[in-house]
Amino acid sequence: MTLAHSVLAVNDDLPIRSDAPVHSGKVRSVYWLTAADSARLIEQRGYDVAADAPLAIMVISDRISAFDCIWHAEGGLNGVPGKGAALNAISNHWFRLFREQGLADSHILEIPHPFVWIVQKARPVMIEAIARQYITGSMWRSYEKGEREFCGIKIADGLNKDQKLPELLITPSSKGILEGIPGVPEVDDVNITRADIDNNYAAFNFSSVDDINRYEKLLKEGFDVISSELEKLDQIFVDTKFEFGYVKDKQGQEKLIYMDEVGTPDSSRIWDGPAFRDGRVVENSKEGFRQVLLNHFPDPDILLNKGRMDERLALARDNALTLEMLMQVSETYLGIAEKITGEKITLSQNPKAEIIEILKREFDLID
Repeated sequence: MTLAHSVLAVNDDLPIRSDAPVHSGKVRSVYWLTAADSARLIEQRGYDVAADAPLAIMVISDRISAFDCIWHAEGGLNGVPGKGAALNAISNHWFRLFREQGLADSHILEIPHPFVWIVQKARPVMIEAIARQYITGSMWRSYEKGEREFCGIKIADGLNKDQKLPELLITPSSKGILEGIPGVPEVDDVNITRADIDNNYAAFNFSSVDDINRYEKLLKEGFDVISSELEKLDQIFVDTKFEFGYVKDKQGQEKLIYMDEVGTPDSSRIWDGPAFRDGRVVENSKEGFRQVLLNHFPDPDILLNKGRMDERLALARDNALTLEMLMQVSETYLGIAEKITGEKITLSQNPKAEIIEILKREFDLID
C-alpha cells in the first residue's frame, strides 16, 4: 500500500444510501440519509433527537486547504497522511470536555470510525465566531497599517506583533452571503460588529436576542476550556473559530449547540510554549503550512490578494508541492493530536474500505 493510497483525498463517492446530493466542502463531505434511515437509526440507537430529525453521515478527508485552495504534492499525494483522523480526534476530545463541563452539546450523535461522524441537522447561526487572545496574522497586518478598530472594538496604540491582548477579543464575521442587513456587505466572510448582530439577530439565524449573549458565553467558555487544557501541555491557544447552530431534542426543546469542528489546527492557531518564551513562534497548526506556502512561491501576493483568486487557484492546481512539505504538516497534526488526546493516532491503510464496511455491518447504510 503506497502513501498516496493511505490518504483519503476523495470523500464524496462513498455508496452511502441517500436521496439528496452529497454536499462536499473543502475538507468534509455530508451524506444526508433518507427519512426512513434517519428514523430507523434514531429509534435503534436511542439518539436524543426528535423522531423525525434529519441525520447525516459526515466524512472527513485528508485534503489540505489553505488560502481557499486545495493543495497536492508530488507522487500523487492529494492530502496529508493522518490529517483527517487527527482533526476528528481533537474535535471529539474538546466536544467531550464541553459536555462534561456543562457548556453545550455538539451536532455529533455517534463516531463509528475515526473519519466519520453521525450528525443531526442543525440550523446554523450565520456567524463565524472568532476569538483572539494574541494580535497576529491578518489582524496584525491591518493593525500595522494603522487600523485600530476591529468589528466595532477599538484597540490601543503601541501593541507589538504576537503580543497577548489585554482581554479575549471576539471579532465575528458573516458566514455565507447575507442579504438585506444594513451596513453588512452582501459577500461571504465580512467582519461584523456586535451591534450588527443585536440589531439583526433574526437575519443571523438567532432565535432570540438573549441567545446572542448565550453564544458569546459559550464562545468564551469554550475558548477558556481549550486554552487552560493546552496550557497544561505548554501550548498557547492563540485564536480560534467556533460555529454554532440550533437543534431539537426528543422533547422538541430547541437548544444552541457547538457545530463544525473546535480547537483544531485547521480552525485555530496553537503556538509552542517553550519556543514562544524563547522569542520564537513555532506553529502547531495550519498557520505553519500557510507560512511555508508564502515562502515557497516567488509572488506571495497571489496568496494574500483576494483580487488574484484565479491566479491562486491555478497556482494550487498546477504546482505539486514537495513530499516533505506535506509530511511536515502530517507531523504537526499528528503530534498536536496525540499531545491533546494522550492517544496514538493510528493511520488507516484503506480508510474508504473501512468506512464502507462499518456503515454496512453496523448501520445498514450501504446499498
